[in-house]
Amino acid sequence: MSFDQVKVNAAILEHGAIYRVVIAAVRGSSPREVGATMLFWEGGQSGSIGGGTLEYKATQNPQLGVCSYPLGPELGQCCGGHVTLVTEYFDSPVEATQLYIRRVTGTEELPLEITRLQRATRNGGAPATFKFIKGWLAEPVDPPRTPLWIWGAGHVGQAVVQIAAQLEDFDITWVDTKPDRFPLGIPSNVTVVPAAEPAHLMPHAPTRAHHLIFTYSHALDLALCDAALKRGFAFCGLIGSQSKWARFKSRLSALGHSNSTILKITCPIGEPNLGKQPIAIAIGVTQSLLSVHTSLANQRSAQA
Repeated sequence: MSFDQVKVNAAILEHGAIYRVVIAAVRGSSPREVGATMLFWEGGQSGSIGGGTLEYKATQNPQLGVCSYPLGPELGQCCGGHVTLVTEYFDSPVEATQLYIRRVTGTEELPLEITRLQRATRNGGAPATFKFIKGWLAEPVDPPRTPLWIWGAGHVGQAVVQIAAQLEDFDITWVDTKPDRFPLGIPSNVTVVPAAEPAHLMPHAPTRAHHLIFTYSHALDLALCDAALKRGFAFCGLIGSQSKWARFKSRLSALGHSNSTILKITCPIGEPNLGKQPIAIAIGVTQSLLSVHTSLANQRSAQA
């Protein structure tokens, strides 16, 4: 698990001050693993360290620093293990790279094992890992999220956003032609951008972005495919049938794109066997997106 700097800072910005609880150590059985976290503030929370009485204890009377709890009859949980929680208070943004190291309690001297981890991480000799030693906490900092641009706020677009917004890997930008095409209750981690000419926004998308195109118009879809090929991308998926893709390949070729360039776009996307309902299409599309995202991440790790 890691320190989600983006989520923490966003919560501070929205709520002014927050508490963060992390499972620092586990003995025996536990409902959540070491590094699992939750944030809470006056009137709300996000994330989970296992639910039930444990979370109630952690949030109702927060004790800064280190607290240990037996997961037995005292907390009404049958896990039978023992967890150590670290609770911290944040009221200003956190700035950290690779490793976020701080003293929670204990000795003022940085433990040797964390010093070695810090040095190895900085030199690229070892990945950042979670450590809680002698009152010091070191957590790997989440890398920047992958930009995900979703083009189209129809039924499929809404279903995809509903799923993708729950994934912490993506920073989502959602585009359509008019404000009233978007539903109420947009997730807080989704940026909505109404644009009369969506393709004009493509040059603003990072070249490492993932794109999912399913607007209400074939003409818009084609303009977005053309703009995406000119801009460059990590992944671009287009909803449609084989016959639609055959027509699009011909039209994109007429616009000056080579066949090898055109085939960088994936069409159709999703899993036809799941059905044609918007949520079924969304599940298949998101599954494909995650497969590509994981594959690219593994390639980057192998090259690092």
